[in-house]
Amino acid sequence: MALDEKNFTRYLNRHEIDAAVQSIANRINADYKGKQVILVAVLKGAIVFVSDLIRHLKVDAEVDFVRLSSYGKARTSSGTVTLIKDIQIDIRDKHVIIVEEIIDSGRTLKFLYERLKSATPASLEIATLLDKASKRVVDVPVKYIGRNIDDQFLVGYGLDLEERCRNLADIFYLKYPN
Repeated sequence: MALDEKNFTRYLNRHEIDAAVQSIANRINADYKGKQVILVAVLKGAIVFVSDLIRHLKVDAEVDFVRLSSYGKARTSSGTVTLIKDIQIDIRDKHVIIVEEIIDSGRTLKFLYERLKSATPASLEIATLLDKASKRVVDVPVKYIGRNIDDQFLVGYGLDLEERCRNLADIFYLKYPN
């Protein structure tokens, strides 16, 4: 399936994405100056975002990954969160930042936040490139937001359509959803 077959339109270009990532990194650098942070990226979507984010960080940072599922092949969340891969790093008494590429309902993130919080980190925050707050059904404390967005189906920069389009440098939205 080619991108143009689904009538996608550019939403954010690479320069706009870079500016949002740099803004988040600047805030993290200021908040954690002289400290070590552990970034916990949510696979698969956050891989591109966390890769760019860590390159902008001036603080000592480690990265680990978690993989959760709540969508399957659908365009909307099923409401059930499944842990597929857990972190390997001991986060007790460490500063932890969950890194997610997009937040909509908040269910998946709430599940992960509560799970990591139970490991008693020194601090636990959330960073997201895109926040779709209008779709939120559970409250999650998002501290670092690159962009607030409307309710649109997006692909590119790690965001996928049936596991495709993650490799696009820009972010596109589906103009006419089926």
